[in-house]
Amino acid sequence: MFRLSLAAVIATVCLVVCCPGTWAQVAVEEPPVAMAASPDVVATPAATASPAHLTGTYDTGSTAWILVSAALVFFMMPGLALFYGGMVQAKNVLNMFLLVMVCIPIVAIEWVAYGYNMAFAVPSAIAVDAGVGPDGKELPKHSYLGWDPGLVFMSSFAELGVDGQNAYERIVTSGDTVEAAPNGVPELLFAMYQMMFAIITPALIVGAVAERVKFSAWCLFTVLWATIVYNPVCHWVWNVNGWLFQKGVLDFAGGTVVHVLAGVSALALLLILPKRRGYPGSQFVPHSVGWTLIGAAMLMVGWFGFNAGSAIAVGKDFLPVAGGVAVLAFATTAIAGSAASGAWMFVEWLKVGKPTALGFASGMVAGLVAITPCAGHVSPLSALLIGLISGVVCFLAVQAKPMLGYDDSLDVVGVHGVGGALGALLVGLFCIRPVLGGTAQLWIQAQGLLWSGGYAFLCTLVLGYLIDKTIGFTVSHEAQAEGLDYAEHGESAYHLT
Repeated sequence: MFRLSLAAVIATVCLVVCCPGTWAQVAVEEPPVAMAASPDVVATPAATASPAHLTGTYDTGSTAWILVSAALVFFMMPGLALFYGGMVQAKNVLNMFLLVMVCIPIVAIEWVAYGYNMAFAVPSAIAVDAGVGPDGKELPKHSYLGWDPGLVFMSSFAELGVDGQNAYERIVTSGDTVEAAPNGVPELLFAMYQMMFAIITPALIVGAVAERVKFSAWCLFTVLWATIVYNPVCHWVWNVNGWLFQKGVLDFAGGTVVHVLAGVSALALLLILPKRRGYPGSQFVPHSVGWTLIGAAMLMVGWFGFNAGSAIAVGKDFLPVAGGVAVLAFATTAIAGSAASGAWMFVEWLKVGKPTALGFASGMVAGLVAITPCAGHVSPLSALLIGLISGVVCFLAVQAKPMLGYDDSLDVVGVHGVGGALGALLVGLFCIRPVLGGTAQLWIQAQGLLWSGGYAFLCTLVLGYLIDKTIGFTVSHEAQAEGLDYAEHGESAYHLT
């Protein structure tokens, strides 16, 4: 059944990419976007005019692709649970599954209530003047946080006075701060697509503190972290009014917003929480590499929706959404992930004398992480280089863990933190659109990395410390010895007789 399901997903992806349907005649540019009001688009003679309160017409091909992409990103959650679950001890596997999967209800509720509003609302809750441009015209304000009363609990995506069946049919506009064009995709779909990113980001963090974190503490941390860390940084980088977006920081699909935030937040927790009981020791080995490989395969498939679906945010000059940029992102994702898996495997082979399946899977994930901020911005050749570089660099970062002395259970810092930061910088050198790479863009990328990573690190440090000193963030040594499956949940994954 799994093989059939996986084949069906892959076939669906191929069909949507190869047969995008009828494209709307409007255009796009850059990271996941805010929804600015746009001028009405005149329908073609054969089309029916849109309702008066809507702008643009539906692009059915692009809408179909984002529907599939959102499902693919959601599909990554059980993949991540399997990937992490196979790497822990058998007595902790159910706990690992739940720590990942509980992010779904927690973040979904937060996102619907106010998270999407904070990240992608066009009106700003906090904004500063940006001065005037070279032409003497006033520049758009730099926004630090969004807020729109109409988006509380997603009550309506249309104007506040509009009710009824069309209240959720407003069209997303392109990733342009000024003169944005409708891209033909309903904003509600964009909100759901972005919710999948918000869900998986804290789930990545938990791998660093696996086999010792208290479940109740993790639930509290997840909702606070999503509110205080993820939503503001998402607004800075992906909202077209966000100050880092306007500064020119490129992050096509989440190298900074997802992987760097997860990596630096994981590091902050590792610095304040105790190591696992008995670490380092021979008992900390994966209980099922097979599960991890299945999870890695699911992540690989889901990553095409993660990266190629992020063409939802391209600027008007690069429309349609399911067009050339989406295909470029699809291709670079496949190339980088493939190259990195081989690079990690061969470097490990040289070091330890044997290639390992776990190393192959880890290298693939490292390459996918590194290409994420670059996917729609770089050429296939650059993607190949990024994959090879990330496979080697992330392997070395993981090997340095014993020397640095922290207990990163499942190598979140070495793979997601280092890989995400590497990709966020390399896009500054290799990008071919919407600007050409070089030292100037590299410096812009470095600034975005420092501001986003520094903010996430400090906030997580404070959050983790407060939770640890109040309700406690980790379980006792006795509970660790017993196993968190039974100690935290009263059940066991395996009943062998």
